[in-house]
Amino acid sequence: MIRFSSRMDLLKGSEIRELLKLAGDPKVISFAGGLPAREFFPVEGMKNAAVAVMEESGADAMQYSSTEGFPALRQKIADRMKAKNGITTTANNILITAGSQQGLDFSSRVFVNKGDVILLESPSYLGAINAFKACEPRFIEVPTDETGMIMEELEKILAAEKDVKMIYVIPDFQNPTGRTWGLEKRHKFMEIVNKYEIPVVEDNPYGELRFKGESMPALKSLDTKGLVIFLGTFSKILAPGYRLGWVCAEQAILEKYNFMEQAASLQSSSVSQLELIKFMDMYNLDEHVEKICKVYGKRCELMMKTMEENFPEGVSWVYPDGGLFTWVTLPEHMNARDLAPKCLEKDVAYVPGGSFFPNGGHENTFRMNYSGMPDDRIVEGVKRIAQVIKDNM
Repeated sequence: MIRFSSRMDLLKGSEIRELLKLAGDPKVISFAGGLPAREFFPVEGMKNAAVAVMEESGADAMQYSSTEGFPALRQKIADRMKAKNGITTTANNILITAGSQQGLDFSSRVFVNKGDVILLESPSYLGAINAFKACEPRFIEVPTDETGMIMEELEKILAAEKDVKMIYVIPDFQNPTGRTWGLEKRHKFMEIVNKYEIPVVEDNPYGELRFKGESMPALKSLDTKGLVIFLGTFSKILAPGYRLGWVCAEQAILEKYNFMEQAASLQSSSVSQLELIKFMDMYNLDEHVEKICKVYGKRCELMMKTMEENFPEGVSWVYPDGGLFTWVTLPEHMNARDLAPKCLEKDVAYVPGGSFFPNGGHENTFRMNYSGMPDDRIVEGVKRIAQVIKDNM
């Protein structure tokens, strides 16, 4: 008889990935995945970059390369982090990963033993929760309000808990809520972190996707003790299929992530890295990001307006300033997980919110993505969900 390891009992398929299978039918209006708008992928530009790579350095692209990643790409990332996030760093402080998801997987393995505590926002990113579970941590959810993590609650927990090994946060356009921390909250957070000297994983996949309001400095830019590990990715600003992300951290910490990558995959794709370097040499990535931000801003505004016009009284939602998501809260007696199949019967999908809380509960919530659907389908999809909610109130 085949016997699996005990950790397999802790892992299950992502609810988002399962919903995406169901929503893969073209007739389904899917607000479920965190999907960038596929019609704006720079297909022609990447094709030209790929041809240039094969003509100029095809053998290098097909060969093994260093675990850290190509120096040219790491330097471009360091320059971009300075320009976009206010982070002063070097190529030597960056490790290329297979998307930021691999960075999440490495993070818990680097810091957490069985039974150790991970602090995270309540709710938090389902993909991170699933990645961390393999290390058998104890999750403590830090309460949040409309502006993100509540700092007084964080300090209370840190004062009481002695086994906290890592704090995981998404300060910019959080997944799943779409909320963004203000400047005062960021400074207070770093003050608390410095006091207790706990490593922080700052996940920043959406930070460049701001379509209104003022940009905020990354936590890493406020880090004076080398406690913040910054995770970035090209998945949301270029295309997720290249599976390229990065970890930025102090040398002593980054070395451990490097060991994890050597064990897991040896390195990230040489071909993808060289094609991305070439694309950034040939084209203006900032112009591409600016274009998709305008599209996402328009789609977000349309979704908000349609929800205002159609969702019944007693339902509330977040008005994001960027990113890919909004967060809907139903009356407490309603269960979004029960409503999801009824919405699928009407060919519309969202992600029930309960899975974003590692300790359960909050089944009256759900996450909606506005970036992946065109205008007409956003309007029609919201109307269908609104009708299901009204029918079941």
